Amino acid sequence: MSDMLVKLWQLPPLDPAIEDAYARGVIVRRALAPEKPLVLAFVRAHWPAWEAEVDVAFARMPVACFVAARGDALVGFACHDAIAPDFFGPTGVLDSARGQRIGYALALAAMHALRAQGYAYAIVGGVGPAAFYEKAFGAVAIPGSTPGIYAGMLRKASG
Repeated sequence: MSDMLVKLWQLPPLDPAIEDAYARGVIVRRALAPEKPLVLAFVRAHWPAWEAEVDVAFARMPVACFVAARGDALVGFACHDAIAPDFFGPTGVLDSARGQRIGYALALAAMHALRAQGYAYAIVGGVGPAAFYEKAFGAVAIPGSTPGIYAGMLRKASG
C-alpha cells in the first residue's frame, strides 16, 4: 500500500458533501474533546489498529478528527495530522453506512482542514482503496512510498 498525494488547492467544495450527508440523516462535523472516549471505543470496536492514531488526533487543537453520526450513533470518522503533520487518515465508515458518500464527506472535511492549515498537498498514508482517492480527489500514488513512514514500526511487544 503506497502513499498518495492530493492537491489541496483543487478540492471540491465542502458544503454540498456535508448537506448530502445531512439529507441522509447523518451529521458530519469536527469531534469535540469530551467525545474522545466514545470515539476511541468506536474505533477500538471496529478498527483497533487505528486507536492510537485517533487518540493522537484528539490531542491536537482544534481536534483533528471528524465524525459522522446518525442520531447519537457514530457511523464513521476521519482524522488528519495523526501519524505525521499533513497526513490524512486513519478513516473508517461502518459497513452499514458505506455507499452513501459519508466517507467522502468525512475525508473532504479533513482535507479542507489541512488546506485551512496552509498545506498545498495532503499525504494519504498507506492507502487501501486507491481508486476512491483517485476518483474523489485526483490523488496520485507517490512512487517508492511503500512502506514509507510505517517502515520498522513495532508490531508486537517482546515477552
